[in-house]
Amino acid sequence: MSPEDWNQIYCGPAPAPAEIWLRWNLDPILLLALGILAFSVGRSRSGALGVAALALAFVSPLCALSASLFSARVVHHVLLVAVAAPLIASAWPAREPRPAAAPFLISTAVLWAWHLPSAYDLALSWVPAYWIMQLSLIVTAIVFWRTILQPRQNGGYALLMILGGYMQMAFLGALLTFAPASLYAIHAVAPFDWGFSPLNDQQLGGLIMWVPAGLPYLAWGAMVARRGWRAMDGRLA
Repeated sequence: MSPEDWNQIYCGPAPAPAEIWLRWNLDPILLLALGILAFSVGRSRSGALGVAALALAFVSPLCALSASLFSARVVHHVLLVAVAAPLIASAWPAREPRPAAAPFLISTAVLWAWHLPSAYDLALSWVPAYWIMQLSLIVTAIVFWRTILQPRQNGGYALLMILGGYMQMAFLGALLTFAPASLYAIHAVAPFDWGFSPLNDQQLGGLIMWVPAGLPYLAWGAMVARRGWRAMDGRLA
């Protein structure tokens, strides 16, 4: 890739609705990286599902759609931090229970920082910044979830941190939903092709962060609670 190729959207130009299902991303470097990750963590079912979630985010037409719509980019980020990251983390948990406050604060700061308009527009218009965004989101999320999903982690503490993870995302989503104007120049035109104004698209993205994004957090919380109940039953037995 030449330096000229860096100054563009990684997933390609914003697609028209008629061509979206033709826009698969078959970047050989990306496919190689996913293959290496699959070899590393894909022997467990959760690890394989985590790699599949990453493939959905980066290989499927969702990648191209996120060049058009902020709401699609939100789905992309939710897949990274609330689906792929905990799946991979559960296949590769921390060796010992550790405090999760620092990973929580770091992952939260990274998520919020990349949704600042200047940082977001830079990431979607310059390929190196795009990959810094993606890698920082997924790595900090994996570190957070590895701590939370450690098998001997205190169940109540883990549930509290999962709730905190959802609440910070929901709060960011609420701010985006009620913002009086669209914030992202990179999405100033393309949403019209999909029947949205830029502000409507941003509001939809905020609502996705605010409500549907809570579903994977709810699922992981239920898993942690179930594991705690089983451990308690074992001790009582």
